[in-house]
Amino acid sequence: MSKLFFTADTHFGHESILRLCKRPFDSPEAMDEILIARWNSKVAPNDLVYHLGDISFRAGKPPQDYLERLHGQIHLIIGNHDSREKLEGSPRLRSISDIKEISWKGQRIVLCHYPMREWPGAWSGAWHLFGHVHGNLDDQPLGYSLDVGIDSHDYAPLAVEEIAAIMATRDKHFGS
Repeated sequence: MSKLFFTADTHFGHESILRLCKRPFDSPEAMDEILIARWNSKVAPNDLVYHLGDISFRAGKPPQDYLERLHGQIHLIIGNHDSREKLEGSPRLRSISDIKEISWKGQRIVLCHYPMREWPGAWSGAWHLFGHVHGNLDDQPLGYSLDVGIDSHDYAPLAVEEIAAIMATRDKHFGS
């Protein structure tokens, strides 16, 4: 049975991200290899992965070169550093969206690259998963919203069960 994963902000090939986010890698190439290894150690080929944007940035090769090395059936939520034109038609991407709603075991989940202060279903317990902020909101959680970017989660995708465990510690925040 396949598993469900979420991640964001891999920024494959992006040299400046090492400094900007204080990533503990010696070079973009070393970062890329470690990120791919961590991804593939958790995700199996038939698992479902939602990547919430910024696959790569300023890399010397196209994003498809990185995607080809990653396990899973990948759905992309476009980030500010992704080019829809360059990614459409990629055989590794099952879908490309700006925002998407899915359900897991009856749990409504709203996916967007950008964090929202309020999202569809927030008042009725919907989760909001996002990226973009590279952990800069981790000390300010808002209800059932979560930065699933790799900078906040040991440089690897999060299984939905891991997210459920985090959400179980949160106050609903919206409504009563």
